[in-house]
Amino acid sequence: MQWIRYVKHSCRFDLPLLICSTLVSLANAQTQPSTETESKSAWQAAAAVMQRGPQGIELRDQAKLQLPEGYAYIPTKEASRVMNAMGNQTDSRFIGLIVPLSDASWFVTIDFEPAGYIKDDDAKDWKADELLDNLKEGTEAGNKHRSELGIPPIQVTRWIEPPKYEASTHQLVWSAEARLKNGQDSDPTINYNTYVLGREGYVSMDLVTNSSSIETDKNAAHELLRGIDFNGGKRYADFNSSTDKVAAYGLAALVGGIAAKKLGLLALAGAFILKFAKLIAVAVAAFGAGIVKWFRRDKMETAKGD
Repeated sequence: MQWIRYVKHSCRFDLPLLICSTLVSLANAQTQPSTETESKSAWQAAAAVMQRGPQGIELRDQAKLQLPEGYAYIPTKEASRVMNAMGNQTDSRFIGLIVPLSDASWFVTIDFEPAGYIKDDDAKDWKADELLDNLKEGTEAGNKHRSELGIPPIQVTRWIEPPKYEASTHQLVWSAEARLKNGQDSDPTINYNTYVLGREGYVSMDLVTNSSSIETDKNAAHELLRGIDFNGGKRYADFNSSTDKVAAYGLAALVGGIAAKKLGLLALAGAFILKFAKLIAVAVAAFGAGIVKWFRRDKMETAKGD
């Protein structure tokens, strides 16, 4: 009953009428299973602490993200709970989530990997086809973990954008398609991965969306990438070869072996979200945030059933 009153109270403000009617309908629906309840609660907690742009977001003691208007940042604690509710694991590298304050249907994870200084001289020699094969193999190895979570196995099928490294800005961008391994997948998950190298490691921002909207959504990934700046003394150019730790791997590992596990986990997040689309829509839309497209079909079906 408290949730019903909360939704009706939210609808007194600036939410569109169609969203409000859907929220009330869902709030009055039959009680959901415990997993769905946790998903709803996780998004409620996240929405309550969202930091809306424009404002600066501190990325540990390493860098700062100038979050543009139209985006919201979810801090580590609440973002980790959301990720777990979606079937993803997080660790000490995880910083938080970014979601759109619109009807766009993506989310971005932010991590800092304290790997040390990553030499980027191998970028001139890498071969995209070989890197894709490594990514496929790593994702296949990760299917065992996905099976343990009760989530269907996936497979990497192709580059959306092959790896591209800008030496002047120390930024790496690549994107791959992840389809369900068994059965049809009419709108596969896309991972759009961006990295910025620093003196002590790298910041990664991985946008998760669908194939049908990647051409539009990738603009958000690039806008966020432009907003990252390492702090003084933490920049790639501040490296001191006599004192600083050098990473045990090169730039290619951020596309191949090391990235493979993470791609798999983020890819399943996109698929897992569909299972609890209504609950996410209720928790997020009530605060005016995005991820509306993920529940549009369910919303139409609910309206027909009323």
